[in-house]
Amino acid sequence: MVAFLVAGCTSDAGKSVVVAGLCRAFARRGIAVAPFKAQNMSNNSAVTADGGEIGRAQALQAYACGLEPDTRFNPILLKPGSDRRSQLVVHGKATGDVSARSYIHHRTELRQVAAQALAELEKDYDLVICEGAGSPAEINLRATDVANMGLAEAADLPVYLVGDIDRGGVLAHFFGTYHILDPQDQARIRGFIVNKFRGDTRILTPGLDELFQRTGVPTLAVLPFINGLWVDAEDSLQSTIGSSIGPSTPALGSQRIRVAAIRLPRVSNATDVEALACEPGVTVSWSVDPDYIAEADLVVIPGSKTTISDLAWLRSTGIAEALIHRAATHRPILGICGGFQMMCTTITDPVESGSTHPVRGLELFDADITFRPTKTLIRHPGGAYEVHHGQVTRNAEQPWIGAEGCTTNALFGTHRHGQLENDEFRRDFLSHIAKLSGKTGFVCSPNTSFSGERLRQLDLIADVIEKEWDLDQLLAEVGYTTTSTE
Repeated sequence: MVAFLVAGCTSDAGKSVVVAGLCRAFARRGIAVAPFKAQNMSNNSAVTADGGEIGRAQALQAYACGLEPDTRFNPILLKPGSDRRSQLVVHGKATGDVSARSYIHHRTELRQVAAQALAELEKDYDLVICEGAGSPAEINLRATDVANMGLAEAADLPVYLVGDIDRGGVLAHFFGTYHILDPQDQARIRGFIVNKFRGDTRILTPGLDELFQRTGVPTLAVLPFINGLWVDAEDSLQSTIGSSIGPSTPALGSQRIRVAAIRLPRVSNATDVEALACEPGVTVSWSVDPDYIAEADLVVIPGSKTTISDLAWLRSTGIAEALIHRAATHRPILGICGGFQMMCTTITDPVESGSTHPVRGLELFDADITFRPTKTLIRHPGGAYEVHHGQVTRNAEQPWIGAEGCTTNALFGTHRHGQLENDEFRRDFLSHIAKLSGKTGFVCSPNTSFSGERLRQLDLIADVIEKEWDLDQLLAEVGYTTTSTE
């Protein structure tokens, strides 16, 4: 019955993490809380129980609330296939591709889609925490805005603005965002939230005081930088080349397993490799270096929104040659969804690439892929899920997981995302990789829980927010009371 909006001065300011932390904090208080993002642009997605598709960040926020993913949590999803075109997903179902220009014409009707979804959530939950998209300072989009001040106006929402001080210029971000808005939008901003702060807050306070004098908006919290934090990313901005993924905890034995995750230009569902990274003695890094990819104990080719285009990129960078050499010498490679498709013999894709002619794959699997207009959306027992247009139309290899995927020698391919989050499956897989790599000193943990680690991360964020932000005052500001939910 009560909702508010968390917006950000910039993309990757930390909106998704802050909303996840708030969801977790309020859920721990016993409040029936739900997340909501009207419009998301991300190739990291998840599948709901009823076969719909939403942004991965909203699935994580649902988990923080103790809820199953629901298409109402993210009724509009844009999945970029190029710099100019995206697949449009509405109510969990793909409706076709749109260009940046043509999407403007859809926004008026999509505002109604978002408003209806939010209204339904407000009926079913006591508190809805909405997340903005990009920045509300994009005044060129204000007239047809779906997710920021347009949503706040339509649903009469108070707004809290998050700024990332770690990237620099946060005071200017707050000041500029506030003053570029029209007065009616300015009036909705109830407070600024500084995110990722390092250092002594006493040095920052004079600037925040001056910011209040110039805007009339108080800074309600200064959230510290949380070392070692790794939660499901909304987009590929966090998949930085050369960066290590996850906590990289000490090995239980005398040897580590090094995993090279190939940072494709249009990588999707990049969070798949995080489950490997939570294991002690496993180091996972994003890489585009053919030499590192050649030397790693395991290479993961992740999902892609543009399989044929990213396959061509593999060839142009020399990575394809490194992968073919690995396969010939029986060194482990794991392909997930688009990565699996690239490992096959041929790919025919009239859907994403518009080509009706077969394209030669890496030819690591004796199997063929054909893209179909209807997208496969499956959620398997245990949480693994499939999101793909490409279908296996011929397979001379042994299936890998049940009747799905391929495996031969040290090669593994599957359309299933999230399979590595299954603790028993992941342990067996890593033990097999260690054997294939000759890492006899690697010891697999018997008790690592990926879901437990994910919950620990969410509790960590919630703890920080509880300490730095007066949430009782926040609830009072937005009009939430125990009597209002009765």
